[in-house]
Amino acid sequence: TECEKEPGSLLWIFVMVGNIVRGMGETPIMPLGISYLEDFAKAENSPFYLACLHTATVIGPFLGLLLASFCAELFVDIGSVGADEITITATDARWVGAWWLGILICALLNLLVGIPFWFLPKSLVKEGETNEPEETSEKSVAPLQENYKNENKQTISDFIPFLKALFHNPVYMLFICITVLQFSAFDGMISFMPKYLEQQFGKSASDAIFLIGVYNLPVLCVGYFSGGLFMKKFKINIYQAANIAFWVSLLEYLLYFATFWTVCDTSPVAGLTVSYQ
Repeated sequence: TECEKEPGSLLWIFVMVGNIVRGMGETPIMPLGISYLEDFAKAENSPFYLACLHTATVIGPFLGLLLASFCAELFVDIGSVGADEITITATDARWVGAWWLGILICALLNLLVGIPFWFLPKSLVKEGETNEPEETSEKSVAPLQENYKNENKQTISDFIPFLKALFHNPVYMLFICITVLQFSAFDGMISFMPKYLEQQFGKSASDAIFLIGVYNLPVLCVGYFSGGLFMKKFKINIYQAANIAFWVSLLEYLLYFATFWTVCDTSPVAGLTVSYQ
């Protein structure tokens, strides 16, 4: 018998490099976008605008899951293999969806959406203020450039001491720990929930992805938007917002804890829960 060679494709490197480049492009949006809103929005409108920004960041994954659900219904070799040649269905464990199709579609959309960013002005008039005369703004350009250069020099030299001060700030470190735990829980659900739905309820990969997107992300959008609208309407300050966040988070974890009592019967698995005979 001939020896079977293991597949040794290096195409995964292109996918990894693509994800690295995508992350480099997406990362500045949140910190710079928040600073952009804080600098040019009124104090009472800033929470509402931030809520809209966070809502948009949830709508994106929701649409991405819907796209992934559609792509998972298509065979991985779509275009090169005819539909009549495929002998397995989407519920079969051997089925591999067209995962690469979603990457190409999202790459094209990212390219098109990024074009308007080239036309944004260098500076905006703060909300509620009138435009400055052109002569005044031209005279103020040189001092602003000098201040910007000085700030850059100070930022580079003071970065390490500033970073040490942040690490010794208990409030900041506590916030970092809470954020890590929240994203760990969310990433765990996104990673393992589809397989759980497939094994426990006999759903296909496409249906599992669709259900996760429909049942989870729209609720997050409502929470972000209503929270920002609530802070704008009642002019909630930072201490009141921290108290509200604490009690809402406590209620959230209590509800998650209640899911331990909502268990399903284990599906019979040959050689694991039942014998082969």
